[in-house]
Amino acid sequence: MSIFADNIRYLRGQLTRSQQNIADELLITRGRYAKYEDAASEPPLELLIRISRFYKISIDLLLSVDLKKYPIDKILSLPDNRIVLPIRVNSGGDKQIEIIPHRASMGYLSGYSDPEYIESLQTISLPFLRNGNFRAFPVEGDSMPPFNDGTYIVGQYVESLKELKKGRTYIFITREGITYKRYQGRDSGAINVAADNEFYEPYQIKNSEILEIWQYAASINTEELGAASLDMSAVKEMFFSLKKEISELKKTKP
Repeated sequence: MSIFADNIRYLRGQLTRSQQNIADELLITRGRYAKYEDAASEPPLELLIRISRFYKISIDLLLSVDLKKYPIDKILSLPDNRIVLPIRVNSGGDKQIEIIPHRASMGYLSGYSDPEYIESLQTISLPFLRNGNFRAFPVEGDSMPPFNDGTYIVGQYVESLKELKKGRTYIFITREGITYKRYQGRDSGAINVAADNEFYEPYQIKNSEILEIWQYAASINTEELGAASLDMSAVKEMFFSLKKEISELKKTKP
């Protein structure tokens, strides 16, 4: 198990996290986790699965490959390096679309690969979305117009980073949360994303922080967009445009 010990020590270093922090995520003591990194003890199968899901590295790779010899983004994009995606089917064998509720969206970060958690979610079925695995995620904020609070983005599961296409929009599940952004390209060890609202600056997401990726497939608006909402949208757009113009003026001011 020395390769396993070296690998989890290396992966923790890539995340710049403490042993205590990782142990808390795995629901074990720091002393117990330290023994695994020191190769003084071997984790039981249940915990080994939990460690694999946390680092998003398959058990096979954790136990048999020296991960320090390979770029982490290439490891994450290997077709065999993935946890089996839990999915729901109806009595007829058709795949269902799981709905991640607004109030419990942060719980998805710990339950995304747990079949029992996925089984607890409500589901819908859309006849025009059949080929692939789909989930519906809540949208919040104003970074991706015209989608407002109350909208759900239905995403199709993306197997690996190499499948991302520039200009397309995706739901990115990261260790920090759920974000809906437009993909702009890749750098070494990170991807570049941007909001459609130009008021927000583009930014990077480290590959090691990505848990899942879902490509936009459809949207569902659960709130009526009346005249008042349209007026507020216009006011908000004018406000952001004004702030942007002021920002540009400050940059050109001698």
